[in-house]
Amino acid sequence: MSLSLYDVTIPVFLRNFANLTEILKKGEAFADEKGMAHEELLGARLIEDMHPLTAQVQRASDTAKFVVVRLGQVENMPMADDEKTFADLHARIARTVEFLKSVDRASMDNREDAEVVLTTRTGSTTFTGTSYVLNFALPNFFFHVTTAYDLLRHKGVPVGKMDYLGRA
Repeated sequence: MSLSLYDVTIPVFLRNFANLTEILKKGEAFADEKGMAHEELLGARLIEDMHPLTAQVQRASDTAKFVVVRLGQVENMPMADDEKTFADLHARIARTVEFLKSVDRASMDNREDAEVVLTTRTGSTTFTGTSYVLNFALPNFFFHVTTAYDLLRHKGVPVGKMDYLGRA
């Protein structure tokens, strides 16, 4: 039995959004316990030219959504990228999870060789469905989830490897 593109993406995204939700909750509780303004965590960056915590969550969300848009050929659910609070980030994750759960797994069947063109400010790259998932979407998703974790950890939030990996 082979793994489908659905199998290697949707369950992975759902599990990691659940883990990210718990990490964000720990961040919010830490800030409250320490009397720290939430904005200090939400705006956290490791260096000035990187995007803050809020944008890391937004990009993880976008990456997951675009997998089903590009491979499942479903209409995108645009989000405004205007999250400013922990509640906003939780709502964004919940909307993304709801969107992912609404996708019919059959919509991604036999899309391994589908052409996926990714256009950025610097040009475009053409992938197959498989190479898009394995060489762009999953690494990009994990980059942003890991960066969100790292930003909170850097600020002192007591999260560890098992928070990132989840316990289930």
